[in-house]
Parts: sequence; C-alpha cells; structure tokens
Amino acid sequence: MDQQPQPQATTPHRPQTHAVATPARPRRHRPENPHAAANALALQHQDIAERVAANIARRTGHPREDLHQIAMLGILQAARRYSPERGCFRPFARTYANGEVYHYLRDKGFLIKVPASWRELHARGQKLLRLGVAAQEVPERLGISAERWREIVEACSQRVVAFEVIDE
Repeated sequence: MDQQPQPQATTPHRPQTHAVATPARPRRHRPENPHAAANALALQHQDIAERVAANIARRTGHPREDLHQIAMLGILQAARRYSPERGCFRPFARTYANGEVYHYLRDKGFLIKVPASWRELHARGQKLLRLGVAAQEVPERLGISAERWREIVEACSQRVVAFEVIDE
C-alpha cells in the first residue's frame, strides 16, 4: 500500500514563489501647500469679494458672478502678502479686491478704451432706465446732450468677444 503524495492545493491564478524580504519603502508624503493658511484666510473673507463685486456690477453692468471671481483673486493675493504688522486684514483685502476688479475692467472690460467719466455716466443712465425714467429724459437728468448720451451708450455697449481661432 503505497501512498502517493497528495498534490498541494494552490490557487490557479497565483503561482507559488518563495517570498524574498524586501525592505519597505517609506511612504511618500504629499508636500504641504505653502499657501494653505493664506487660502483659508481668503475663504474666511469671501463676503468682501461679494460686496465689492455687487457694488461694481451695479455701477458697470458687468455680471456680478464674474466680478466676484476676480475680486476673490485679489483677496487671495492680499492673503498671501498680508502680515499682521500691517494692521487689520479686511481693509487690506478690500483694497486688493477693488484693485483687481478695476484692473480687469480697465484691461479687458471694454473693446475700446472708454473714459472713466463716460463709464460712470453710462452706469448712472442705466440705473435711471431701470428705475423707469423715460429714455428721452436720461440725458437731461445726467446734464449732457442727447448726442453725447448716444456716443456714451455706443462706446459702453462694446464688449470683448472671444472667437475661436481656426488653423487652416
């Protein structure tokens, strides 16, 4: 009665090999974000961006959401440059948020360069129109001629339009 050796049960998908001890590699740690504290400070002051955006949107007619994003970029910049020796953060951040939005409007907000006085008159005229003042009365209420009002409206109505560049 010879007994034959029983085959060892192995899993078909994993061949048996002898394990070789390899030293465990240390886990790579994700580097800390050097701007984490500044980002947190900026997020705590989103209300400043909202107020700046609402104020400027009301006067210029630009979409508030776009201006809010631009103002947040200014607040992020302020948070990264802020040091407590400068005093309270809020006025510092508001200055940066306003500056960032005004730089955007100056550089990219209009197709042609429109004088600030015209943009202000246009914003005031648009507000009068929203309040129900007749279009013929707007120039008189602003203290300008009807012809000048038409020029201002035409200049301030020009917007930057991005077209896709097609390579041929």
